[in-house]
Amino acid sequence: MISQTAEYALRAISLLAARHPHPVKTCQIAESARVPRPYLVKVLQALARSGIVKTRRGIGGGVSLTRNLNEVTILDVVSAVDPPRRITACPIGLAAHDVELCAMHARLDEALATMEQTFRETTLAALIADGTPRAGCPFPHVRLRS
Repeated sequence: MISQTAEYALRAISLLAARHPHPVKTCQIAESARVPRPYLVKVLQALARSGIVKTRRGIGGGVSLTRNLNEVTILDVVSAVDPPRRITACPIGLAAHDVELCAMHARLDEALATMEQTFRETTLAALIADGTPRAGCPFPHVRLRS
């Protein structure tokens, strides 16, 4: 229900949150998060434009979060790269559904609203606090090379 771009952004942010407040090199994020570096650069640019991360070149540089982990939500991250889209009109253009969504699309929009609310309520701090390792998912507990 989220795009690949949003998935990549969340992987990168999880790693940055785990290392907060220390900067992480883009190449380290790309390798650890399994995100193609050129694509990651575009994702990080969008996150920087939204004020979630900052980048610094040179020795001691890298990418780091600009705010406290309690101040950034999953919705902030997803909205920065690929804002969730709600269903506000009939996706197939049926005139009969101009005033009110049909039962199917209304139900789908309810699900999207629930997802959006969950994203709004989940901070990076909450993600990091849930340190439970998950089989097959190393995030954000990947050991970054220093």
